[in-house]
Amino acid sequence: MQAMAIARFPVVVLDCPDPQLLAEFYSALLDWPIASNDPDMCFVRAEYGDGIGFQKVEGYHPPQWPGQDVPQQMHIDVAVDDLDTAETAVLGLGATKHEHQPGTSFRVFLDPAGHPFCLCSD
Repeated sequence: MQAMAIARFPVVVLDCPDPQLLAEFYSALLDWPIASNDPDMCFVRAEYGDGIGFQKVEGYHPPQWPGQDVPQQMHIDVAVDDLDTAETAVLGLGATKHEHQPGTSFRVFLDPAGHPFCLCSD
């Protein structure tokens, strides 16, 4: 007998000061529509089910990567075809390139709320 999944469509939820702003950023980055747009909790979701949530947190402090005074706790890696083209695009969406770049096959950025994420070449 095959086991049935208890749940489906897992969603990573990021704490942030402005869920709507972050949902707009990731919606544009991933070309996923905003599935739920509330001042306290927003979601973007792909047609095939993957999603990311954004939860408002009062007194939010962004991660201080690569240091651990305020650890990142998690980050998102996204695959891209061309690092230079993708870098230009995410900067245009409001990301910032982190000064610490430890590799050559990926680049580290901060989303508008300060969460590290990486653009990774295939």
